[in-house]
Amino acid sequence: MADTTQGLQERLANLIAHTPPGERLPAEPDLARELGVSRASLREAMRTFETQGIIHRRPRAGTYVMQPPAVIESGLEVLESIDTLASRIGLPVSMGDVLIQKRLAGAEEATALDMQVGDQVVDIRRSILTRQKAVAYLIDILPQGLIGDEELREFKGSVLDLLLKRGTPPLQSSRCEINVVQASRELAKIFGIQRGDGLLMFKAWLYTVSGKVIDYSFSYFLPGYFRFHVVRRVGQVLNTNLTNSFK
Repeated sequence: MADTTQGLQERLANLIAHTPPGERLPAEPDLARELGVSRASLREAMRTFETQGIIHRRPRAGTYVMQPPAVIESGLEVLESIDTLASRIGLPVSMGDVLIQKRLAGAEEATALDMQVGDQVVDIRRSILTRQKAVAYLIDILPQGLIGDEELREFKGSVLDLLLKRGTPPLQSSRCEINVVQASRELAKIFGIQRGDGLLMFKAWLYTVSGKVIDYSFSYFLPGYFRFHVVRRVGQVLNTNLTNSFK
């Protein structure tokens, strides 16, 4: 089944690549017949390309090939905001819906921020748009008081940029866990995808120079619009006992 699915994806990718942007693909029954698959299998395969912004299905009008989306590419060695990355490649982005609320910390957040369950935190959630499409959804959880009420009223989309511009508290590093997760109902609605579709998720802890975590964040990215890489140096054998040192 995996080989069949992969083969279908490859054939679809080839068909899309040879169809000019703006042109319509064959009607679904005709395309399924041409590829020798069921319409259900075809729709499932097409979801991947639709999620990546490569095709767009219009109700009662058909499926159209889109211009390839601009890709935000970045190394993970330096922490930068999406706004900064997009500006570097000339991609216009904007902040979509934003929700800022003050609430009580749960157990996971309290542990991450070294505080007590029930302490006050500020929860900032917003979508990042390009071409009016949500391509990222960001959640930052911070101790209450770190960002003032006036700063929150004028918030433009990046907690990191706000803190860097302000200069206090001085920041040192970020630890990040990277996972692929299935879109929840809420995230599927935000991104305009199907529940269960894959999203890239970064869970991160932002540290000050004193070693205190001041931001516990979750960043969800739509595949096809982001490409991340890591530059890794090669480890060296330090002695005849083949003991490796990783720094």
